[in-house]
Amino acid sequence: VWHWVHICSGARIGERCSFGQNVFVGNDVVIGNNVRVQNNVSIYDAVTLAGFAIGLAAALAIAQQAYTIGLALVLASRLADGLDGPVARLTHPTDRGAFLDIALDFLFYASVPLAFAMADPAANALPAAVLLAAFIGTGSSFLAFAVLAERRGLASSAYPAKGFFYLGGLTEATETLICFGLMCVWPDRFAWWAYGFAVLCALTIATRIVGGAKVLSRHRG
Repeated sequence: VWHWVHICSGARIGERCSFGQNVFVGNDVVIGNNVRVQNNVSIYDAVTLAGFAIGLAAALAIAQQAYTIGLALVLASRLADGLDGPVARLTHPTDRGAFLDIALDFLFYASVPLAFAMADPAANALPAAVLLAAFIGTGSSFLAFAVLAERRGLASSAYPAKGFFYLGGLTEATETLICFGLMCVWPDRFAWWAYGFAVLCALTIATRIVGGAKVLSRHRG
């Protein structure tokens, strides 16, 4: 352990680990054996929480019609979201971290259409409602499958780094981010982007329901 390292009392550290200077290890972090943490690294759930906070700030900016600022904050939020997984795998992924990542991601994705509805209720409320309904469909379809896949001990070879059996689709995180970007660049065409993306979500829901049913039928409990 080098200089200025802070390890919280709730952290669990394995054998033969080393920590460079200015490292912070938060509560409930589990680090396995033979892990080397480089200088100036922070390991804690705050990566996920910070990404969510930035995402809410993006939604607030969009609701105030500050679309450029909103877009910048959306990108910053997703950058943090992309870092939490690698940081977790550097140590030892936990169920708590996976839970926070999934739950807060859904809340962030819902906040953006809501923010556009607040920015211009007359023009955006209905398409935002349609898009939010589509988000509920995509989310519930793969989470319902993930619960049953976990119960049966199924694993996905296509997404081995995921904390659950992940069913893909047309509207993944990247596509959603692109859609949000288009909404921020051309906010006057929000309805077009919302309805169009809702159609893609509907296709994703259909493929997930069909695909999930087929997988579960091959692995009867």
